[in-house]
Amino acid sequence: MPKITIITINYNNLIGLKRTVESVIHQTWQEFEYVVIDGGSTDGSAEYIESQSTHFDYWVSEPDKGIYNAMNKGIAKATGEYLLFLNSGDHLYSDVVLEEARKFLVERDLVYFDLNFVDKANSKIGIYPEKLSFSHFIYDTLPHPATFIKSSLFSVVGLYDESLQIVSDWKFFILAVFKNNCRYLKVDAILSTYYLDGISSKAINKVIIEKERQKVLNADFQGYVEDSNELLALRTTVCNLRKSKKIGLLVKLGLIHKF
Repeated sequence: MPKITIITINYNNLIGLKRTVESVIHQTWQEFEYVVIDGGSTDGSAEYIESQSTHFDYWVSEPDKGIYNAMNKGIAKATGEYLLFLNSGDHLYSDVVLEEARKFLVERDLVYFDLNFVDKANSKIGIYPEKLSFSHFIYDTLPHPATFIKSSLFSVVGLYDESLQIVSDWKFFILAVFKNNCRYLKVDAILSTYYLDGISSKAINKVIIEKERQKVLNADFQGYVEDSNELLALRTTVCNLRKSKKIGLLVKLGLIHKF
């Protein structure tokens, strides 16, 4: 069994696919499995994949039912102990990251790193917390291009929910952490680069993301949501009080303690 399977999903993104594949095949450590799932592209992607087929352990180009259907196809073909989804357009941060990352892949269900975000000419590093709180998942997620998932975790949590358009990977992570108490590890290093032109990054999809997340939270975490909303309201109240001039005056007069 290989330690790592990298899975790349692509549909009509030839330029991005080349960027992804190049970053993988140029790694200094090459003892991994590479699976490419193409959704029947018509932009030359299939021909490119075939031309690079010696680098892939499995590849297919055929119509699918969406990104999560394609990702589930990749899971079905993967034989690695840990899976990394590096979809077309995204790429590994350097040629040595897999060699450096593999030593952390022990006794954990999720091993996640930081992620380099690129928006046109600008970039910033997304830093993820060492301890995962429920409130983190209310507004954020784990970076799938920078998270190794133990393959056996899919047998526990289930495959990606294909009824969701955008947030199925978020649903998987929140279920894994808070319903299945999976073991996780944060590594303080950058693993991958993610380009902010994907489906979840487009402004038009923000409404869908919010709607789908709320659906999952209401179905699986109603109690958490109620507690989280109360905590958020309390934090907002405290923040507003701290900004109050009247409270500031009372603190200066020594009538109340600073908080």
